[in-house]
Amino acid sequence: MIAPVQQLQWWQAVVLGLVEGITEYLPVSSTGHLILASDLMGLRRAGPMEAAVESFEVVIQGGAILAVLGLYWPRVVRMLKGLFGRDSGGLRLLINLVIAFMPAAIIGLLIHDWVTAHLFSTVPVLTALVLGGIYMMLIEQWRRGRFSFRPHPSQGKEIDDLTPGDALKIGLLQCVAMIPGTSRSMMTITGGFLVGLKPKAAAEFSFLLGLPTLVAATGLALFKDLRHAAKTGEPNMFQVLGVAPTMIGMLVAAISAAMAVKWLVGFLNKHGLTVFGWYRLALALVLGILVWQGVVQISDDYQDPAVKPVQQLTDQIPTVPAAGPR
Repeated sequence: MIAPVQQLQWWQAVVLGLVEGITEYLPVSSTGHLILASDLMGLRRAGPMEAAVESFEVVIQGGAILAVLGLYWPRVVRMLKGLFGRDSGGLRLLINLVIAFMPAAIIGLLIHDWVTAHLFSTVPVLTALVLGGIYMMLIEQWRRGRFSFRPHPSQGKEIDDLTPGDALKIGLLQCVAMIPGTSRSMMTITGGFLVGLKPKAAAEFSFLLGLPTLVAATGLALFKDLRHAAKTGEPNMFQVLGVAPTMIGMLVAAISAAMAVKWLVGFLNKHGLTVFGWYRLALALVLGILVWQGVVQISDDYQDPAVKPVQQLTDQIPTVPAAGPR
């Protein structure tokens, strides 16, 4: 067995696991937090460590996947039964999740290059954090019928009441989260509000909708990392970081994600989204100061762990050279 080139410390794995687990399903932008955490620990350096840490940040999403699977296993079972014609409600939920997932899957392949080239820098990320905070506060006021905003006429729907049209609207809003710093959870939860879901139902649909995205991202990132190492002879993620820290990160991510998910459902029912809006404004301020001081760097060298594997996939699609002068 090849010894780690520069093993990740166990406490660093714990920190990244906590950041991933807590922020993946909260509407606060996991990208901004992962940039902040990895930069402050000095992990985003050029060379094997930087590439391995970026892969690590994707793979530990497996912990977040396990958390949702464990908490919502009965719904997953219902969807599996629906595939075999044994649960019409489960089949309807599965169809709605597929419909909601498809816009991001298709549009992501089309615009990822442009987004990475033009939006993954300091100003767009900080702007997305600020606008996202304001957007959530306005949505919460609309949901509560304040300041002359008119709430959705059918506020109070459950997941089983979703129509394919509702699912498509949520899926289209999820595409906005391709903008770095926006937050997938923010867009899908508010999308649920806009189509009339109760806060608990909106959060649960958001969690379930995250499963196909995270499964694809985690599996593809791990496959690409191991295949690259096998072809080039370079150390893979486990050899750079160490197997134990990687497993620790996944475990911590699973536990913290489960706690965050359970907490968020109860919190949304009682308090809504406003506090997350203020939090995003505070995060933008802190991140902006750290970037200005040179402590943290936001550039297209770093990509959102949830969408980087999409770029790796598109890199495999051959292009036809443009015809030059003869």
